[in-house]
Amino acid sequence: MIQAITDRRSIRKYEDKPVPRCMVEEIIKAGILAPSAKNRQPWKFVVAAERAKEGMIAALAAGLERERREPFLAESACHLDGAEYSFSIMKHAPVVIFIINPLAKKFGGVTGAGDKGCHSQEDRVAEICNAQSVGAAIENMILTATNLGLGSLWICDTFFAQKELDKWLGAEGELFAALAIGYAAEAPQARPRKEMRDVVEWREN
Repeated sequence: MIQAITDRRSIRKYEDKPVPRCMVEEIIKAGILAPSAKNRQPWKFVVAAERAKEGMIAALAAGLERERREPFLAESACHLDGAEYSFSIMKHAPVVIFIINPLAKKFGGVTGAGDKGCHSQEDRVAEICNAQSVGAAIENMILTATNLGLGSLWICDTFFAQKELDKWLGAEGELFAALAIGYAAEAPQARPRKEMRDVVEWREN
């Protein structure tokens, strides 16, 4: 798995080649095995592949159209080009896995399963812990994809179509991210990383 960490790249171009279902299942199983705070396992996975992607594409297109008139995140409206790029990647990836946190509060105040709708300190801490748990699941998934010889892209930029995707997915909770999966049609170089000396502070005494 250490080799998978080294080899992993963010892939934005994919071959026009289907991904076997057994591989997708193995990737999701890896996500399910991730550690989670209080063993809440705050995740649900919706897989869009083949013809099922038509509904996803329609939701993304509707989101982009609405964003031009009524931005979901007004201060991020200047990043619409990035949203269009994300749409293009998701449209052409053979498989897109949507990761939903069923315990999260939806934007607009609608609560998910197990959410009491309040804003106490404990609720806020639980929200942070659940987000970390979902992140661990996604990391397991992308490393497993790399191990299987597949490319992947962790996509956080789904908010331009959050309303439309929520309606299409029809799931309780909140959409956290999407994961594009497929056979890589590019081999990007590793991006520069910060040096250990710049990000680590040792305290031994």
